[in-house]
Amino acid sequence: MMEILSYLKARYTSEKAQGIVEYALILAFVVIVAVAIANGGDLQTKVKSVFTGISNSFGN
Repeated sequence: MMEILSYLKARYTSEKAQGIVEYALILAFVVIVAVAIANGGDLQTKVKSVFTGISNSFGN
């Protein structure tokens, strides 16, 4: 029984599992932003203005 518990602890507390969770959170964030932009609305305008401001900063 202790072997199973130590195996599960090692499996779910490893850095690999943490990396998978981080990638899943990033993917979820990207999907939410993509859906919000695709649906239009105020968010699309704000995101465009931010990227335009950044590109103008690099241009100057």
